[in-house]
Amino acid sequence: MGRVEGKVALVTGGASGIGAGCAEALAREGARVVISDIQDVKGAEVVAAIEKAGGRARFVRHDVTSEDAWLGVVADIERQEGRLDILVNNAGIGLGSASITTMTLEDWRRQQAINVEGVFLGIKHSLPLMRKAGHGGSIVNMSSVAGLKGSPTLAAYCATKGAVRLFTKSIAMECANAKDGVRVNSVHPGIIETPIWLGIAGVGPTGANAPPDLDAMSAMAVPLGVKGLPSDIANGVLWLASDESRYVTGAELVIDGGLSVR
Repeated sequence: MGRVEGKVALVTGGASGIGAGCAEALAREGARVVISDIQDVKGAEVVAAIEKAGGRARFVRHDVTSEDAWLGVVADIERQEGRLDILVNNAGIGLGSASITTMTLEDWRRQQAINVEGVFLGIKHSLPLMRKAGHGGSIVNMSSVAGLKGSPTLAAYCATKGAVRLFTKSIAMECANAKDGVRVNSVHPGIIETPIWLGIAGVGPTGANAPPDLDAMSAMAVPLGVKGLPSDIANGVLWLASDESRYVTGAELVIDGGLSVR
């Protein structure tokens, strides 16, 4: 216990799925966690669960596509917590399309705004506060197996996650050159049981207007034969956030049951 004791963490998209799992894991190990999301009710529920378990957390409503919102959230963290040690850029959406020729420009731009621009804005406005304390820090950007390999129905999503992957490496080198002690890494989940699959309804082999059957998909495609859980990803994020990974930056942590190497 206490692997991130005394640290302050911001987890975007922390009201559900992988984000909630990350917030709970960081709080369990001693961090003060700021959960940001646009889902007020679910965010409050995650905070309540963390506090019931003895952790410390609070929720802030936050649209990651808004630069003004980022300025407000970071200023609020500096005012209330005085520092920021961990940033988990997790907020994201998945919009599937049976063909790129039928995807709307609006959907393309919305996915880019949340999945890519949200990560850019997060780093742009959080990094100065991380550096201000002089203790270094850890930035974890949520990419995906879809940032490593292509998918015929998730081209736009793959584009965003591939962008996050290389953006992560570039910022890792920028921070290394600055000798600021901030490490930057990406995490690449495979088939994980999260609400993001609800946005991919209707593009599976059945064509039904329903999310894919993750158990069936995993049995067929994942070497380990089972789907992952948010806690599987959260454990990797916790390691990257802790000092145990002090010599790791610019890396890709793939957590996918072997999916990407099959």
